[in-house]
Amino acid sequence: MIKGFIRINIDLCKGCGLCIVACPKGVVKISDKLNVKGYHPAEYAESQKSKKRKCNGCALCAITCPDVAIEVFRG
Repeated sequence: MIKGFIRINIDLCKGCGLCIVACPKGVVKISDKLNVKGYHPAEYAESQKSKKRKCNGCALCAITCPDVAIEVFRG
């Protein structure tokens, strides 16, 4: 099984939510905090309890991000 991880640049993200819809594992959510532009950015929210909800590095979130705010790592 491929394991992955994403890093979201919160200062580039405008919180459009496209990455949340695109993620098949549901590990991206909108943050409660504001970024420097006043948006609620997306954040990586992998569940530590559920092994089924782990990022697999598919990069669908990064592909759909119009702000190029997401980096995907596979390992």
